[in-house]
Amino acid sequence: MGKSDTFACSACGARNSKWAGRCDACGAWNTISEDAGLSAGPGKSLGAARGRSVTLSDLSDADDPAPRTESRVAELDRVLGGGLVAASAVLIGGDPGIGKSTLLLQATAAFAKLGMSTVYISGEEAAAQVRMRARRLGLEDAAVRLGAETNLRDILTTLEAERPDLVVIDSIQTMWLDTVDSAPGSVSQVRAACHELVTFAKRRGIAVVLVGHVTKEGQIAGPRVVEHMVDTVLYFEGERGQGHRILRAVKNRFGPADEIGVFEMTGRGLAQVRNPSALFLTDRDAPVPGAAVFAGIEGTRPVLCEFQALVAPSPLGQARRQVLGWDAGRLAMILAVLDARCGISFAGMDVYLNIAGGLRVSDPSADLAVAAALMSALRDAPLPAGTAVFGELSLSGALRPAGLSENRLKEAGKLGFSKALVSAGTLVPADGAIEAKQYSDLTAFVDDVFGAAEG
Repeated sequence: MGKSDTFACSACGARNSKWAGRCDACGAWNTISEDAGLSAGPGKSLGAARGRSVTLSDLSDADDPAPRTESRVAELDRVLGGGLVAASAVLIGGDPGIGKSTLLLQATAAFAKLGMSTVYISGEEAAAQVRMRARRLGLEDAAVRLGAETNLRDILTTLEAERPDLVVIDSIQTMWLDTVDSAPGSVSQVRAACHELVTFAKRRGIAVVLVGHVTKEGQIAGPRVVEHMVDTVLYFEGERGQGHRILRAVKNRFGPADEIGVFEMTGRGLAQVRNPSALFLTDRDAPVPGAAVFAGIEGTRPVLCEFQALVAPSPLGQARRQVLGWDAGRLAMILAVLDARCGISFAGMDVYLNIAGGLRVSDPSADLAVAAALMSALRDAPLPAGTAVFGELSLSGALRPAGLSENRLKEAGKLGFSKALVSAGTLVPADGAIEAKQYSDLTAFVDDVFGAAEG
């Protein structure tokens, strides 16, 4: 066979006539590899070598809903969209040591207790190490079949004979396919191994869960096409100094994306957290300057958390802007709006923003809570006790209502909050359990809560 002169980028799919270290189309490094493409043989075209006819159907054809199996671990079932779907492929990534293997071993044992046939394949640890973890978690009696192997051909042969309902591969970067001439963990090996496993899952009706390593940027290592191949992509997040862990869905073909499940790491493994809002809120008996409670939405779940801000004179020529758990670019935007629309400048001031408990928030309706925390820190004036804040801020200084506002306010009321500062147009529950004060723009909010701008 002649050597191919076509090269493709595994990240964006752009094709090149020669190899390069950096893709000109997307700018990714080390993603270009040789691609043999399709071949119809010498002197033949694809049209001459006819394939089989593809069955077509109408959009109106009714299909049975995908069968699901609940693990009875409520936080895991919530993130999966109501349970594990048969013949689905799930990819889970997270930092080293965050607890991915512990979570999957507990989940596999939970499914096994329901009568599912389960197989756990470890490519990183010996079988004795996995058994040691199982004894520590109290799962040594679970009916989980265990294997330690990296040769994908041998693994698929074993699964063909066993025919389990669920198989866990820990991890996809350790799998080795003998038809690909490259080292395990390389782009081509990861792509080919994932393709074989996903195809096997669809063909045999087996649910496959793949563990993926992450890069220093927090993305799953390997080609991005792997995330397109699978049905569900989950990220397991958490700070090493914090006891809780967050399982977040960033893609789910069978349920809502951005759904979260909250766990707490204990000596007996991961325990579910039934009320995440109470976990992410600090002691609210004595209000302190620079703190604002945000009523947010993660997926379909209302979650309250505390934004903490610190503003101090900068000893440096250029003031620092440090953010943990939120978008640094959005913080810069809010500071600019406060300066341009409200006449409140943070020039020459170091600004630090943190979310208590290590939670990461991407909800744009957190803008008003961030502005409130910044103003509270700048004026050294705490917000009134029992107050929650949410609302989206525009560049003009106007405040836009947030979605699912009734769920946010109901959750705040359950946790003892009596007042909410929100944007105009917010839907308020009719039960009157919480008082919602509405503002049309940021200037009106600042003037009413913190007094008119000084100077």
